[in-house]
Amino acid sequence: MSFISAWCLVIVSLCYTYVVSQLVSKGIGRMILFTPVFLYFFIVPLSLSNIHAVGITAFFISWLANFKLFLFALGRGPLSSNSTPISLPIFLFVSCLPVTIHLSPKPTTSYSHGGSKEGLLYYTIMATLLVLLIKVYEYTTKLPDKAVLTLFAIHIYLFLELTLFATATVVRALSGLELEPQFNKPYLATSLQDFWGRRWNLAVTGILRPTVYEPMVQLLSFLDPNWSRVLAVFATFVVSGLMHELIFFYMGGLMPDWKIMWFFLVHGLCTTVEIAIKRRVNGRWRFPIGVSRVLTFGFLMVTSLWLFMPVFNRGNIFERTLEEYTYAGAGVAEIKTIIASLL
Repeated sequence: MSFISAWCLVIVSLCYTYVVSQLVSKGIGRMILFTPVFLYFFIVPLSLSNIHAVGITAFFISWLANFKLFLFALGRGPLSSNSTPISLPIFLFVSCLPVTIHLSPKPTTSYSHGGSKEGLLYYTIMATLLVLLIKVYEYTTKLPDKAVLTLFAIHIYLFLELTLFATATVVRALSGLELEPQFNKPYLATSLQDFWGRRWNLAVTGILRPTVYEPMVQLLSFLDPNWSRVLAVFATFVVSGLMHELIFFYMGGLMPDWKIMWFFLVHGLCTTVEIAIKRRVNGRWRFPIGVSRVLTFGFLMVTSLWLFMPVFNRGNIFERTLEEYTYAGAGVAEIKTIIASLL
């Protein structure tokens, strides 16, 4: 009930911003009128206790929706249109969910599964793997801590992929819109730039680009263009790190120890160095694709186990997640029993 109440207020708040946008032109006036919504969206996860509800609300609302509304107040971003204003239902979909409408003809990319049989099979396999992982957790006491964290890292990826796919599917069914995919097989990344820029959680990439990267490039325009872009990339990782720290504060209820921030600082530094080396080499030499994938995946896993994943133990997030799966399983079993008795 708290989750439903919170999201009802979120929808009411978004309707308010939509009405304001019809009455007040873009700029400082609209930004001031949006301020109460910004503040509410930052505190709404604190009203929830379920770990999945907190995580989803913090990501969808406190991060993505706030950033989209910030851009919208300035007349920019996915909620703004230079031609025909979007309708209220589409505004609600795009603002509070991690989806992006195609503003141009649908791209024919290899990862655009859509509703095809291939896509359904792909996500069915992922859902099956997630269920198997949850079953494996029954034996975690017999596994090393690093192995458990590795399994949970895979769990996080599967959960995010399935959640974002399900969200996009519902929006597509309700609105008839074709939506951009959220992941592009990140396990096939050949570099950090490829992983963060073109494969991992593209909703975040799409919102950080206009809110952080592009303004930083303009702000640093007095520098050499290569330097301004490199520094803008690093600044994007800093903002991403801060937002992840905030999300884990919501989920764990603990003051940050800044390991998550260090994870993104390390990756920001390494990604900028990688970009600089690529520009220096200019395609004259590169690792074989297989080697690049192994090195990229290895670096991601080592740094994740070192800096990112331990937060799940520190805030008891891992244990609370398993408890919620247990409660959900018991609830499903009880519903099945009730239905069987009625039949």
